[in-house]
Amino acid sequence: MNHAGIRSDLLAFTVDRNPVKHGKYLPGTHIPVYPTERLAVERPDYVLMLPWNLRDEISTQLAYIRDWGGRLVVPLPSLEVF
Repeated sequence: MNHAGIRSDLLAFTVDRNPVKHGKYLPGTHIPVYPTERLAVERPDYVLMLPWNLRDEISTQLAYIRDWGGRLVVPLPSLEVF
């Protein structure tokens, strides 16, 4: 995120299942970290999924975003929007 210059003006927030991270910020970016339930409240059009190696597991957990037309974006190892 730091290397790519991604800050809170481009990415409003992140989510994580780990409660220890909730209420904290990503280092150097000041992007807040919330529980995954925040997605259902905000209902984003796109959800950027960075841990590409957990794609199958996370996409199953976040399948409900399709209920409002949300889509997952996985940038690595190649860009995929589904």
